[in-house]
Amino acid sequence: MDAPGSILDIFLKLDEVLHGVLQAWGPWTYVLLFAIILCETGLVVTPFLPGDSLLFAAGAMASLYPDDLHITLLLGLLAVAAILGDTINYTMGRWVGPKAFTIDRWFLKREHLDRTQVFYERHGGKTIVLARFVPLVRTFAPFVAGVGNMPPTTFLWYNVVGGVAWVLICTLAGYYFGNIPVVKRNFELIVVGIVVMSVLPIAWEWWSAQRSKR
Repeated sequence: MDAPGSILDIFLKLDEVLHGVLQAWGPWTYVLLFAIILCETGLVVTPFLPGDSLLFAAGAMASLYPDDLHITLLLGLLAVAAILGDTINYTMGRWVGPKAFTIDRWFLKREHLDRTQVFYERHGGKTIVLARFVPLVRTFAPFVAGVGNMPPTTFLWYNVVGGVAWVLICTLAGYYFGNIPVVKRNFELIVVGIVVMSVLPIAWEWWSAQRSKR
């Protein structure tokens, strides 16, 4: 496998990168995947990390190398990472409080918070579930829920449902479809397609907001 030449290569060739990691790290690959999903969902400073596409690639690797990546263990660990990540993010939001909306720095962009707030106001508590499938919103939704003082028990319910559904759908999609020859040959296009489909809800919300302003 040729070493990826850029961050974009890493994102587009996740299957090759993950294969290399699996060969080099063995069982420690579980730890890496757990850490990435935990950070992507739990830290507002890392919304750029791959989420949906990484789960899809991990599922594909588990199908191709079942002795190295056991799908049941993989699903369990990644679900825990997703739920724990949102919990950390929610707790941070409750700690920072409404003053979060007065911050506009590289690590906490005001526009991302505002966009998530609109999404949250439109969909209510279901945002925690729906946001799992939307990049950026996925990272900021639990934080905004914490800022808005969503009751912890309500948040926990949506958090568990959303985390388990997200991991199961994306990882099992890779497990069952990621190694179909046409998918393997066009994995980069599949990754781009996953990103585009994930971003569509954001585009729709933005377009709806612009129509409302007019």
